[in-house]
Amino acid sequence: MGRKPLYRILSVLCCLSICVGMISAPMHALAAPTSIIDQNIAANRTIAIESNEIPDWPEGPVVNAESAILMELETGTILYEKNVHAREYPASTTKILTTLLVTEHCSLDEIVTFSHDAVFDTPRNSNHVSLNVGDTLTVEKCLQAILIRSANEVSFGVAEHIGGTREAFVDMMNERAAELGCVDSHFANPNGLPDEEHYTSAYDLARIGRAFFANELLCKITLMPTLRLTNSNGELVDANKMELLPGKKYAYEYIIGCKTGYTDAARSCLVSCAEKDGMKLICVVLKDEAPYQYEDTISLYNYGFSNFEKVNVSRIETRYTIENSGFYSDNDIFGSSQPILQLNPDDCIILPKTTPFTALDSDLTYATEDAAQNSQQTQRVAQINYSYRGIPLGTASVDLASGEKKGYTFVSIDEEEEAAKRKLPTVIFINVLKVLLWIVGIIAILFLLTSFIRAYRLYERRHPNTRRNWKRARRRQRNYAQSRNSTQLARRQQALKQEKRRRRRPRSRYGSDTKRNLHF
Repeated sequence: MGRKPLYRILSVLCCLSICVGMISAPMHALAAPTSIIDQNIAANRTIAIESNEIPDWPEGPVVNAESAILMELETGTILYEKNVHAREYPASTTKILTTLLVTEHCSLDEIVTFSHDAVFDTPRNSNHVSLNVGDTLTVEKCLQAILIRSANEVSFGVAEHIGGTREAFVDMMNERAAELGCVDSHFANPNGLPDEEHYTSAYDLARIGRAFFANELLCKITLMPTLRLTNSNGELVDANKMELLPGKKYAYEYIIGCKTGYTDAARSCLVSCAEKDGMKLICVVLKDEAPYQYEDTISLYNYGFSNFEKVNVSRIETRYTIENSGFYSDNDIFGSSQPILQLNPDDCIILPKTTPFTALDSDLTYATEDAAQNSQQTQRVAQINYSYRGIPLGTASVDLASGEKKGYTFVSIDEEEEAAKRKLPTVIFINVLKVLLWIVGIIAILFLLTSFIRAYRLYERRHPNTRRNWKRARRRQRNYAQSRNSTQLARRQQALKQEKRRRRRPRSRYGSDTKRNLHF
């Protein structure tokens, strides 16, 4: 065998070995440990779902996010919770708080002028709308740029416009977050760019979301399909990249508002709100991996709308009554105050569909003077708090009935506990109907009494020969006889006194007649 055939054989063997290596390399890669993203997802799926540990509570889905929550907007009832108080980076979901403050402090036609710091302190590789120093936008266009394009320099600009400085606006953000009930957050900038001192939690974002998604304007802006604005560089047209919108891959028909966020540290984040059958649910997923933030959100919405319902308390509440335990009895005049108290006809709670209303726990608290100063609570007298196995489900207020509203009666079931806890208000409740009945009754009694007296006197006049009249006549005769005797006795005594005076008078020697004759 010559050398050439040998070389050819060796060349073929080398080629075969290379091909086998190329084929086996991917297979080896598949057998190797999964990527970091897959490892993160696997780790996240092992995190406990706290709501699934509640007895008889609907079991929620396993999501890929490190932290997730499903909250009802009006009541704040938590339907699903997974690691909700874990400290997370919010990325651009920060902007729901930024834009909320903008709507609370600005009118839509105000003009925002962008400073050097607003333009150049924002990394150019982050989301922006290519503004230059001195460019101006209306507040309405700023809101669109922030919520649709997630423009970081616009967030900086509105922060300076409202607070004067970015630092002052950040202080406003933290104060507003505290007012909304946030307990895990600290914000360091208005746009959510990476900062170790800028963090929040799924629970806190849901609390902020309750105010954000209650604003119809902000919700509509987040659903706009296209952003159009003009700056010194010309006109900018940008499509909304939110995948939950109609026509997109993960379109969800009940969505009413949403905001995404992403950084390498925060990973994929999504805060959204959906409404179905009059119930609005807020969903927050943090530190998720694309595109699972959309899949997890839809999964949680399907879970919430399928297993929970919104219940009007005034239509089904039957466990409270004034008569049973004397609701405001110390201050109630002439009995029950039924006609002037009612359950708020608009108050609702969120109830698992498998749980009967009678299985809920409830307690009654009375409105304080501080709460009464709130313009929305001027008619509130008390509040019923509903819960199930320690999970708050909502409240129903006890209001003063007004207009043509039908009165409603109720009080706590447990008399002794409520008597010890409640502080009676200074208001005195008067049942006008019973007061009128009492007045009519008193007048009727007086009329009957007067009629009886008149009838008795008339009877006496018509029937004089009665023993009582005989006694009265005899008494009169006796009194008359005594009076007559006393008069005769007085006359007799007077006559005796005159006779004695006459005898004591001296006489002349000639007598009275002789003296009388001396004058002739």
